[in-house]
Amino acid sequence: MDSPGYIILSRLALQNRATQVLAHNLANADTPGFRALRPVFGEFIQRQDQGGVPPGGRPVAFVQDRATWRDMDLGSMQVTGNPLDAAITGEGFFAVETPRGERYTRAGRFSLGEGGRIVDMEGNAVLNTDGAPIAVSPNDTRIEIQGDGTIRSENGVLGRLRVVRFDNPQALRAEGDRVFEANGAEAQAVERPAIRQGVLEGSNVRPILEMTRLTAELREFQFAAQFAEKEGERLSTAVERILRRRS
Repeated sequence: MDSPGYIILSRLALQNRATQVLAHNLANADTPGFRALRPVFGEFIQRQDQGGVPPGGRPVAFVQDRATWRDMDLGSMQVTGNPLDAAITGEGFFAVETPRGERYTRAGRFSLGEGGRIVDMEGNAVLNTDGAPIAVSPNDTRIEIQGDGTIRSENGVLGRLRVVRFDNPQALRAEGDRVFEANGAEAQAVERPAIRQGVLEGSNVRPILEMTRLTAELREFQFAAQFAEKEGERLSTAVERILRRRS
């Protein structure tokens, strides 16, 4: 196969990944705190050691998979009425304790776990500003989460939610669909977080927009597949003609 065939195969491979990313976004349209993903493709110019570009021609360029970009726009806010639910309406992430160490999430659907600890949806303990789990006693019946992250009950202050930010959130490494690992970046405390009680931040995926993009990507994949098929037929015809002339 010559250059056109290899070029269209590179396009097909990355077009397939683009549809997979969009399908993943749609599957997480209802996942609290989920951030939509976007593939980033680039152009790889093949170096030609002999001769230049012929008149009217173009450099040979392949499609290159560069990265995956994460959309950090806020998700929709949903009022739940659950006193343990909390949503960050500005920048930042909640800090939770996992078996792998401290991790970060925007999903503030919290509940009470073993020993009265406040935990996230995966059972990870929610941390306070000192990096320790926050616990609620049986006598704490009226929980209040203030705008700065302070958690109180009728018996006094229970702790303050640890909310952190990163200079480059794109450098975070996802572990699942809700939790991120710092990946070497420094977590900086947000001194004045904006937190709402009884509210849950949903996914920032817009299903209608994602469906439109997915339909467009599928069409592009079909066009590329048709081109690859026609290119294969062209090569077969060329080989057949060459063999006829030699025979």
